[in-house]
Amino acid sequence: MAGIDKALSIIRTLPRVALNNIRNLPGADKKKRIRLGKHHGMKCGRGDAGQNHKGNLPYLGHAGGASPFYLKIPKEPYYKGHHLRREYPPLSMLELQRMIDLGLIDPDEPIDLSVICNTKRKSLKPLQRHYGFNLTDEGADIFDAKINIEVQWTNEVTIAAIEKNGGTITSRFFDMVALQAMIDPVAWFKKGRPIPRCKLPPQDAVAHYSDAKNRGYLADPDEIREKRITLAQKYGYILPDISKDPMFDKLMLRKDPRQIFYGLAPGWVVNLKDRKILKPKDPEFMEYYNS
Repeated sequence: MAGIDKALSIIRTLPRVALNNIRNLPGADKKKRIRLGKHHGMKCGRGDAGQNHKGNLPYLGHAGGASPFYLKIPKEPYYKGHHLRREYPPLSMLELQRMIDLGLIDPDEPIDLSVICNTKRKSLKPLQRHYGFNLTDEGADIFDAKINIEVQWTNEVTIAAIEKNGGTITSRFFDMVALQAMIDPVAWFKKGRPIPRCKLPPQDAVAHYSDAKNRGYLADPDEIREKRITLAQKYGYILPDISKDPMFDKLMLRKDPRQIFYGLAPGWVVNLKDRKILKPKDPEFMEYYNS
C-alpha cells in the first residue's frame, strides 16, 4: 500500500500531458542502419528490374524483388494451357450490361470484337498476345439483355445466362492480322488494305472451337441445338423458342469461318473517302480469298 500511495502522490504533482512536455523513449532517437538485401533493387530507368546497392543486376527471372515475376503477375486459370501462347483479357457480363444500358452497344445488332473495342471502354493489345475477350460470368445474375454476341472465350455459366434470355453466343478465333483489323477498322481502311482472310485456329485450339459445348463456330449446328436444351435442363430454366422471335435473323446471324466483319467479305477494300467498296476481280485474288 505504501508503494501505491507514493505513486499516486507523484502523479498529483506531475504536470498535465501536453505537446511541449512529450519526449521520446530512451534510445528512440538513434537511427538504425537499414541493410539492403540482395533482391531489393533500385529503380534506374528500367522499372523494378534495376541494380541493387552493390551495382549487381537481379537474378534471372526476378524483377527486383524476392519473388520471381511469374509469381507476382496474376494469371487467368480458365484458359489453363493456353496462357503461354494466347491471352484473353476478361470482360464481365456486368460490364457488358453497363455498356448496353449506357447506349454504347446496341443489343438489337450482332456484337463482336469490333463493337466492344469501339466503345473505348475495353481494348486489346495484340503485341502482348491478346487474342480476344473472355466473357466471364460476373454479373450473370443481373444480365437481362437478349443479344447475339461473338467472343473468343467463355464458360458454361455465361452461356446459360445469355441463352436464358433468348440470346445466342459464339466462341470464335481470330488470328493476329485479323485482330489488328478488327480492333480499329477505320485505321485499317484508311491504309487502303484489303480485308484479311481469317485463318483457322491452331492445332491446340481446334478442339475448343469445334466443341458444341463451348458454342464453337466450327461445331455442328445440330449439336449446338442439343447442347442448348441440355444446358437449360441442367440449370433449370425454360429455353425460349427463338425461331418465333422477330429478331430471329439477327440472333442467328453468323460469319463465315474466313470472314471477320459482318457484311464484308475477305479481299474487299473499303474506300472511306468515296464511300465505295472495291471488290477483287483477278482470278488469283478471288481464288486466294475464297479458298
